[in-house]
Amino acid sequence: MAKAPQMTSSGQPIRHTPLSTKIWNCRGYYLMFIPVFIFVLIMHYWPMLGIRYAFMNFRAFGKPTFIGLAHFQDMFHEKGFWTAFRNTLELSVIKLFLTTFTAVVASVFLNEMNTLWAKKSLQTVIYLPHFMSWAVVAGIFSMILSPNPANGMVNGMLLNAGIIKEPLGFLQDKHMWRAIFYTINVWKETGWGTIIFLATLSGINPELYEAADIDGATRMQKIWYVTVPALMNTIIVVLILNLAKVMNLFESVFVLYNSAVLDVSDVISTFLYGKAFAANPNYGYATAVGLFKSIVGGFLVLVCNQLSKKVRGRGIV
Repeated sequence: MAKAPQMTSSGQPIRHTPLSTKIWNCRGYYLMFIPVFIFVLIMHYWPMLGIRYAFMNFRAFGKPTFIGLAHFQDMFHEKGFWTAFRNTLELSVIKLFLTTFTAVVASVFLNEMNTLWAKKSLQTVIYLPHFMSWAVVAGIFSMILSPNPANGMVNGMLLNAGIIKEPLGFLQDKHMWRAIFYTINVWKETGWGTIIFLATLSGINPELYEAADIDGATRMQKIWYVTVPALMNTIIVVLILNLAKVMNLFESVFVLYNSAVLDVSDVISTFLYGKAFAANPNYGYATAVGLFKSIVGGFLVLVCNQLSKKVRGRGIV
């Protein structure tokens, strides 16, 4: 039985153009796409072939030999790996919640300012640290917190005030390093978050505030009952999207940590860096650590995708 032809709304039969004809008609677009396609293959897919070294004993010198899952067994039995894994989750999640909270507070404060020039100036000052590289940020705070009173501004002030008797090594103390790390991250990344939340605040219906004024609401009540609920959906979405990236913590830790605080600062990426660039590196073991990190990161992306679907009705991938 012959298949009935598809018809348009006006009753005319739909003519299907062969695929080869479509490609030929769009040949100019495909020619322009070829360099991009080659670049993606070389830079993103070709390196994935290196995954095979996770199952090999591969050092700087010598031929790789297949050893199966031995690297993963060694990795799961190594105390340093689990310390780095735990630190990665703790540092990333706490940093995420702190920077999100401060960004929300700063956004609400800026939104309540009535003087436009002051609001724009303060927003610019808050946002400027985001443009600084982590190497520069680490250099600045290393000098400010230096244990040498001649260079370290904080130690010099505390010594002059008689609060301490001996200089403190802020970045060399396990008990203080994390607090300093969170503070630096909040200082650097709060401005970026304010852009997202201020965009949300600008879309709030002014009639809601007018209704609150009629009901006799104070300024704090308007913030709590109008502004904060309007921000909740954006806050949840920001948290969900950033949870997928918790395993990517590297640069901010790498420029601030040192051997004295490895127990509280070493993360998966710095652990991997140390294994890959050791005196006698085993690239197979480093590849296994990197593969595990990628698998966990992929799992987090899928989890966050499902959470995103429940919260905003569509996924992130």
